[in-house]
Amino acid sequence: MNIKIIGVGKIKEKYLKEGIKEYLKRLQPMAKIEIIEVADEKEPANSSPAEEKIVKEKEEERIKKHLKPGSFLIALAIEGKELSSEGFAQKLKNLALEGKSDITFVIGGSLGLSKGILDKADFLLSFSKMTFPHQLMRLILLEQIYRAFKIIRGETYHK
Repeated sequence: MNIKIIGVGKIKEKYLKEGIKEYLKRLQPMAKIEIIEVADEKEPANSSPAEEKIVKEKEEERIKKHLKPGSFLIALAIEGKELSSEGFAQKLKNLALEGKSDITFVIGGSLGLSKGILDKADFLLSFSKMTFPHQLMRLILLEQIYRAFKIIRGETYHK
């Protein structure tokens, strides 16, 4: 399976970089993972909804440059569908069985994703109704992808 993760913004914190590196290493035998960071757009202080829309649209243009036709697009969005770890594993397994072995996940910046990206997505995935820092979501997503592959393979992994 080929998995691409497009994330808005740069990871600066050492502990997040180390966690991401660890899960990429663990996932190596299971899937080809590519992480692409696109620059986040600077948000004006006390921005209006119109200014926030412009910021998200500029980030959308950067994201679109890395989208591959035919890849199954999963956008992380608070309004998306919440899945259990087992449900997420089943989703990935079903995609593979349907011949969709090329999957792209998109994680927005601090304002989330543009309407254009959300509308383009094949599936909206929510990890929680809570808000998480977008940098931390990369690590959480990688951990859940790793967990999903362990579940699919019937291998043990801590609960």
